[in-house]
Amino acid sequence: MLVKLREWDVRTAPADEIASLLAVLNAGLAVDLPDDPQWQADHFREYMAELMPGQRRKSWIAESDASLVGHMSLLGMADAGVIELLVDPRRRTHGLGRQLLAGATRWAAANGYTSLGVEVPGGTPAVAFYEGLGFRLAYAEIRSVLTVAAMDWPMIGEMAEGVGSGYRLEYHAGGPPPELLASYATAKSELPGAGGGSPTDPDAAALLRESIACLRRRGLEPHVVVALHLRTGEVAGLTEVVVPAQRPERADQYDTIIVPDHRGYGIDRAIKARMLLELRTAAPQVRQVQTWNAPDDHALLKINSDIGFRPDRQWLEFEADVATLLARLDS
Repeated sequence: MLVKLREWDVRTAPADEIASLLAVLNAGLAVDLPDDPQWQADHFREYMAELMPGQRRKSWIAESDASLVGHMSLLGMADAGVIELLVDPRRRTHGLGRQLLAGATRWAAANGYTSLGVEVPGGTPAVAFYEGLGFRLAYAEIRSVLTVAAMDWPMIGEMAEGVGSGYRLEYHAGGPPPELLASYATAKSELPGAGGGSPTDPDAAALLRESIACLRRRGLEPHVVVALHLRTGEVAGLTEVVVPAQRPERADQYDTIIVPDHRGYGIDRAIKARMLLELRTAAPQVRQVQTWNAPDDHALLKINSDIGFRPDRQWLEFEADVATLLARLDS
């Protein structure tokens, strides 16, 4: 069958194309990740369209007999791009994924991008696809999933109380309140690769505020628990969970960060346990929580295991040089 590729803008696409894209996404999930929940239409367009500060997106779709059978998205920042490729499972192994990737790579080369990255669930056909095109493994994480129905709630309650006497835990639906934004942003700067920060950096606080607003526009409702250092009032630790409108029964655990000067006081275990206690009331629709950890982060993996998270599969990040990839695709 003849396949036509064309540029596509999710912001202006007709509703039937949005529905078709959602159907392709769910068809792929059913084959590759059958235990994952299917995506719903609620805020799906917004999820694809809204961007964090400094990001830009370029998209293409593949059509056959007026039906959407594939989608390629390139999310760019500076000179690097992250790609997402979807192909209807019935059309795989026929070169469609390679066609979509080639078009995106040509555009990336023409617009100054030097590298492309992609996240791939382990144990799926996408691993061999990208490795076969010369993508190199840059990073591997472990995805773990917690099932709420199997929680030992008395134990979780005890964990939530196990923080040192010099700290107070607070829960905030929707993200940190305005008075904590600067200190929260400074704590976030402790993430590897995040750069530095200071409690009075207005740019960091403004960027955090806009990032949270973007999450909410995308239909992702943030929930945070912070540990406040009583003597200084600063954020000593934080943990974040986001509940997506598109699959509200499975929440995503985002960052858990303890500021170095406050490590060793039981904050990490206590804030994660407190979060689960709060979600039980604030988001009762959540049935599972998924999280990703580096395989050498033994301390956090142990805490997650004690709470009830169970390893699910590897999550792999591949990357490729644009010029090298384009030469391989065109060969």
